[in-house]
Amino acid sequence: MKILITGFDPFGGEKTNPAIESVKKISENIENAEIKKIEIPTVFHKSADVLEKAIKEFKPQAILCVGQAGGRFDITVERVAINQDDARIEDNEGNQPIDLPIREDGKNAYFATIPIKRIVEEIRKENIPASVSNSAGTFVCNHIMYQALYLSEKYGIKKAGFIHVPFLPEQVLDKPNTASMSLEDIVKGLNAAVKTIANYDNDIEVTGGAIA
Repeated sequence: MKILITGFDPFGGEKTNPAIESVKKISENIENAEIKKIEIPTVFHKSADVLEKAIKEFKPQAILCVGQAGGRFDITVERVAINQDDARIEDNEGNQPIDLPIREDGKNAYFATIPIKRIVEEIRKENIPASVSNSAGTFVCNHIMYQALYLSEKYGIKKAGFIHVPFLPEQVLDKPNTASMSLEDIVKGLNAAVKTIANYDNDIEVTGGAIA
């Protein structure tokens, strides 16, 4: 299986982004999968242009996008992306869309096609906190998840989804009482997620432990 994995560059005044830093360290040898990792800009639409170019070149069977969710205490596997850009802050090129559709010809929402609950269970087996999330927000993370699922339909890609990861410890030194997770644990969790994507098509029926 060919799996395309994306991670965002730093944004919002942060010097680092656990998304791309963890993606860089994902194992190159997981279940004999061919893995391609790319950095994408935290920029509306440009991020999707980079993703689509990689899809055309690599022709993956699965896509996993990874982003930072500062303040969350666990690794969260997103269930759904909505067709809406509504930015609280500017992206890395100063764009701040308000109440705009991502794709005029797209669905109102797309559900992840990776086995989200099975991924959560496998990450928890590594003794790392994880849960299902029912909101990817309305910033560039939701944008790229939506685009990944839209493009998956366009190019016949079977599996696509998005995972949010917490701040790194060094990011919360000036943020009292804010959760973080070590890079080592984030990478371990993402390795478990990629292994699950490679091995399983179907999800499991368990209670979600979902967060908003």
